[in-house]
Amino acid sequence: MQRAVEHLDRQGRVHEIGPREARLAAVANEYTNDPQATLVVAPDNQSRQDLNDVIHRAMQREGHVNRDEHRTSVLVPRQEITGADRQWAERYEQGDVVRYSRGSKALGVEPGDYARVEQVDAKANQVTVRTDDDRTFSYDPRRLQGVTLYREVERDFAGGDRVQMTAPERERGVPNRELGTVEKIDRSGRMDIRWDSGRSSSFEIDERRHLDYGYAVTSHSSQGQTAGRVLVHVETDRASEKLVNQRLAYVAVSRGQYDARIYTDDKLKLARALDRDVSHRSALEQKSAPSSSSRSVSHESRDRSVGQTMEISR
Repeated sequence: MQRAVEHLDRQGRVHEIGPREARLAAVANEYTNDPQATLVVAPDNQSRQDLNDVIHRAMQREGHVNRDEHRTSVLVPRQEITGADRQWAERYEQGDVVRYSRGSKALGVEPGDYARVEQVDAKANQVTVRTDDDRTFSYDPRRLQGVTLYREVERDFAGGDRVQMTAPERERGVPNRELGTVEKIDRSGRMDIRWDSGRSSSFEIDERRHLDYGYAVTSHSSQGQTAGRVLVHVETDRASEKLVNQRLAYVAVSRGQYDARIYTDDKLKLARALDRDVSHRSALEQKSAPSSSSRSVSHESRDRSVGQTMEISR
């Protein structure tokens, strides 16, 4: 993998920019050069959000997106919260929005209901929530399954913006992670979206909680997406083994059909981080590790595979 990154670097496709603000701006400026054919990929959700904000402003500056905006609140998943975390009140925060996908007859919660966390009692493992219909109740989070936690944030949408669904819109047939483009927003806040699948949706913008900018996506969300070219942002200081590894390199770079560029704060650290193999070994492999020669062949084969994926015409 290190050789594959070096190969991209020799082609001028790995850009090392230390200051974070300057690096995000460089990605945004490159995006505006060919927005119709470009997808931006980031390993972590925070980088995705920051890139989306910067690209949105750059697109307005270049005239690709309308300057007349409509501000609304959207729900951003707390992706750092695991299924196990959701069983413990101490992991909830006041102001969090909770969505119950399964519901509870005992609590009078229907599937699809929302509530806002008003109080947390970590010692008793109790959370107190207020539902959209203004009911308040407390419960032990271990009693409920199918719970998702969100933070409420403000977004400024405008005509021309790229957007992404962050939860399935079953009544309109729009799946989770579907990308689209805002065709217009009228003065009353009614939004028309043309989805990449060819569908169209029209709704009051304040009704759609699960909508976000769609310029940048996480590497996980990018699976199944393709574009003419892909811009990959990797910040090595945030390069945890879980997020930045060989799988990220292959999945992210292979999204681009004819071009891929990587933006990072440190080329050397990047190559080392992307060289990490986190694939699951079989039980047999765990019992009997391969010989050094076998490992060498395996790594060389993998580097060739990624290198071929990265061998994109100039």
